Amino acid sequence: MTTLANIGATLTATRPRVVAALLRYFRDLDAAEEATQEACLKALKSWPQNGPPRDPAGWLILVGRNYAIDAVRRQKRQEPLPPDDVLSDLEDAESALADRLDDAHYRDDILRLLFICCHPDLPAAQQIPLALRIISGLTLPEIARAFLSSESAMEQRLTRAKRKVADAEVPYESPSAPERAERLGAVAAVVYLLFNEGYAASGGTAHVRVPLCDEAIRLARLLLKLFPAEPEMLGLTALLMLQHARTPARLDADGTIILLDEQDRELWNPEMIGEGLALLDKAMRHNRPAPYQVQAAIAALHARAKRAEDTDWSGIDGLYAVLERMQPSPVITLNRAVAISKLRGPAEALAMIEPLAARLVGYFYFFGVKGALLEQLGRAPEAREAFERAIALAHTPAEAAHIRQHLDRLSADPGAARQLAKKV
Repeated sequence: MTTLANIGATLTATRPRVVAALLRYFRDLDAAEEATQEACLKALKSWPQNGPPRDPAGWLILVGRNYAIDAVRRQKRQEPLPPDDVLSDLEDAESALADRLDDAHYRDDILRLLFICCHPDLPAAQQIPLALRIISGLTLPEIARAFLSSESAMEQRLTRAKRKVADAEVPYESPSAPERAERLGAVAAVVYLLFNEGYAASGGTAHVRVPLCDEAIRLARLLLKLFPAEPEMLGLTALLMLQHARTPARLDADGTIILLDEQDRELWNPEMIGEGLALLDKAMRHNRPAPYQVQAAIAALHARAKRAEDTDWSGIDGLYAVLERMQPSPVITLNRAVAISKLRGPAEALAMIEPLAARLVGYFYFFGVKGALLEQLGRAPEAREAFERAIALAHTPAEAAHIRQHLDRLSADPGAARQLAKKV
């Protein structure tokens, strides 16, 4: 018997390929999404007893395509549906056909769909959210969090994007080489945000969503094949690999967050770190620095530190300063403040983040960092208030448990809590 959890993970991992292939068949976003959903529901009924087929994506594509064809027939009344008893006996036939389906026909559909979603007819603010929704299946709350936006505003943005695609009759063919180059920035941003969603696991689970991270790295590698001399693609791929290399050490057996300073660095993936460093070195030789390369350089300084106390915080501060100039963002400033706290103490770091409060009022990490800095300064009541705000904004049990540790220690032993806060 196959567990529902395993089936759910398989459906999540294969969804992008299924949606992309069905969109190629039917050239309609809503139809592709609906057909994918129906195929997944059928899989949830069939796979627990029979197990997943050899090629789950192929099975889902075939089932989804059959559903969509029947839906079109019903709508146009071209021919009546077959009897229910005939429909109910399709599982074996579908499995056999899916096993013979050549996955080469749909394996790269995801990348093609990425470029389609980033069509210049769509406003830039709609391209990336649409791609994240259609391709990765991220939920509305997850996409809204990625853009520090409200759910209602993001829902309106996605609705407008789908309407624009339909009204403009955007072609679903692979874009030409010049068109791909024009859209590369938006496509790279989708891959970056897809990885971040998997890495942060903000969908309510305590664990990193490894399939999303793996898929983002796979897409980055495909993009790198298309643009092998583009330093920002080298930088993006290096960044994802250097970050993902730390995944085995980020949570303990109970799903509790382990801070970077406390992680067992022996658990980091040395092969992935080595490849990431090599890609970054190749990118830097082009002498065309840009945001992904700078972020990868920050990750590289962490990766090169054998012990937490060996971390080059001065170098990290300098790189964040460069990143702030390239891509001003309150989140970047918040991250830089952590480096400042290591170099020049919590008071200067707190002064740096205080002006960010209005823009990061719904951001979990802002209040977590603020609480830690206040605790280090001995301002326990204010620290407790910040931690309580953070726990209210936590997206996962792991985040909530981490903040609860701070609150518990703050209540039990302010001195011990102060020592814990210094490690943030």
